[in-house]
Amino acid sequence: MSGGVDSAVAAARAVEAGHDVVGVHLALSRAGGTLRAGSRGCCTIEDALDARRAADRLGIPFYVWDFSERFREDVIADFVAEYQAGRTPNPCMRCNEKIKFAALLERAVELGFDAVCTGHYALLVDGPEGRELHRASDAAKDQSYVLGVLTAEQLAHTYFPLGDTPSKALVRAEAAERGLTVAQKPDSHDICFIPDGDTRGWLADKVGAERGEILDRAGEVIGTHEGAHAFTVGQRRGLSIGVPAADGKPRFVLEVRPVSNTVVVGPKEALATAEISGIRATWTGAPPDAAEFDCHVQIRAHSDPVPARAQWSAQGVTVVPEMPFDGVAPGQTAVLYLGTRVLGQFTVDATVSAVPVDA
Repeated sequence: MSGGVDSAVAAARAVEAGHDVVGVHLALSRAGGTLRAGSRGCCTIEDALDARRAADRLGIPFYVWDFSERFREDVIADFVAEYQAGRTPNPCMRCNEKIKFAALLERAVELGFDAVCTGHYALLVDGPEGRELHRASDAAKDQSYVLGVLTAEQLAHTYFPLGDTPSKALVRAEAAERGLTVAQKPDSHDICFIPDGDTRGWLADKVGAERGEILDRAGEVIGTHEGAHAFTVGQRRGLSIGVPAADGKPRFVLEVRPVSNTVVVGPKEALATAEISGIRATWTGAPPDAAEFDCHVQIRAHSDPVPARAQWSAQGVTVVPEMPFDGVAPGQTAVLYLGTRVLGQFTVDATVSAVPVDA
């Protein structure tokens, strides 16, 4: 129970369905300064109190489990390491993978519980080869992308009561009818361990800031920066470029090179990505039978899926889209779908631009 409306209603539905329900809030930080301001962050002291009030209203036991050390090692340290490597990570994916459906589920099973129930918007379907993960009924709230890291074993011990709810508005209305005080609580949007939203400043404190060069695609120095970690592929703002482009058009970050502390920029057209490949591949069920297969690929939580051809082996996954992706950064997660079903995911490690350097 995060302290939000979704997990509160999910718990209520689980109780109503006749399950023996225990509410658990995850304490992911021991820092007192993470008390939420407005709608920023999650898993704060305020959220813990909201979760307890919801559990009391439902008449279920409530506990706070301290996973702060595991969170620091598996999510925060990974976030910093990825930026140091010139990649742009998604900490919510790592949190789902390492904390909510690994550390939490492991402890729950050890204590004799059958499943972890959350307020995520996704559907579980019992297919011919086991449980399958599918998109939620409400496309606007679908969270199957951030759940693409789950394995078949984890899906077997998972419960998503909100997956077939047509809209978030209905969930809020249901919460109000049930007397849950979080009915109109704002959703959280920021990285939970950076509650003020200043990712650049937070990273500067963690990895330091060192002046480096900004290059064009031909390798010419056209400006300087205060630290490559502050940039990500597709970024336009914050570029201190002293040499205007020949065509007068704005330039975007195309590549971050942490070893040389350089940033490569170019025209927006060069963000078109003709191929991506990656590591850390996992499957939500058995791996695909064929080494190559057609699918749809989603590269961001709220982007549209793109038809593509995927090829996989023990070394990783390579995807060629029918139409180029727009600005893919190494470190992003690519989730593979077959219709509404999630097949698996991988972390993007390399990209190939659809526009040659000399174009």
